[in-house]
Amino acid sequence: MKTVFPYSYNSNTKVLLRITFIITAILTIFILNENIEAVEKDFPFYPGEKLTFELKWTVVPAGEGILEILPIETINGVKAYHFVLTVKSNSFIDFFYKVRDRIDAYTDIEMTHTILYKKKQREGKTKRDVVVDFDWDNSKAQYSTQKNVREPIDVLKGSFDPLSAFYYIRLFDLKEKLIIERPVTDGKKCIIGKAFVIKRETLKLASGTYDTYLIEPEIKHVGGVFEKSKNAKIQVWVTADKRRMPVKIKSKVVVGSFVGELVSATGLEKRSTTVNGNKEHMSLNLKTAEGREMFFCTPGTVRMKPVGFGESTKSIMQGLGYTENQIKAFSDKSVF
Repeated sequence: MKTVFPYSYNSNTKVLLRITFIITAILTIFILNENIEAVEKDFPFYPGEKLTFELKWTVVPAGEGILEILPIETINGVKAYHFVLTVKSNSFIDFFYKVRDRIDAYTDIEMTHTILYKKKQREGKTKRDVVVDFDWDNSKAQYSTQKNVREPIDVLKGSFDPLSAFYYIRLFDLKEKLIIERPVTDGKKCIIGKAFVIKRETLKLASGTYDTYLIEPEIKHVGGVFEKSKNAKIQVWVTADKRRMPVKIKSKVVVGSFVGELVSATGLEKRSTTVNGNKEHMSLNLKTAEGREMFFCTPGTVRMKPVGFGESTKSIMQGLGYTENQIKAFSDKSVF
């Protein structure tokens, strides 16, 4: 394939550099059937996970994308997971079309629906802040920007935003020939999308060799450059283990191929999971910015190697549900 190097700021350059649109489109159609039941309550992800991808258009380095899970928060009185996608173009692409985008998505901690969705779009001269609020008592979602507030739309039970839907797929076992679907909304429309598990294969990347499943989402609901491409295709490879971690994303459209490959994954190590009565205890092994290695279970059980207490230690503990009093006692005694 002929390599295309952008040389001027024109419509073609803008198409090539809409990195966030392509990633969001991929996430939008990663959605699962309500009739499929999760095989385990122990989620394959937790606060602290950070996946970094190198982004390229054909062979041209374009920037990086990061998928991250921040500490659990309380949104409108509900405990929520906080998922973040950031996309940043590199210095070469910045010269033509600077991209600094961020998506924040919040779901209930049972992962049954989205609570709040926010998108900060900074692409070239475009600056747009989007907020989608959800009213689940009335099954409504409302899309708003700085300049416009749309009328609420009806949403289906269990709907996710595009980013949260991507994490939702990781709760389930995958197998070849599985067809998966789930309602998803961006606040402007609510759709049922499909994704097809094509095959299991070994994938060799710069970051390592992975046992993966190849998944190809249906893209008929995706507009833009995908709609204009006759043989457009999106492919995503996720690990075949319990994490179902994405390691490669590829799109094929009329203007070329976009590829994102995993180059770094942190916050993944899980120590053990035990059950005490009806209460589930999860243990994690994380390192904070203060250099303290921490072995966490649910509030009330902590083992650690004390080095010092700082903001990142506190942030991790808040994400795992510790109260302010427990955090204070922990900082005073190191072990409790």
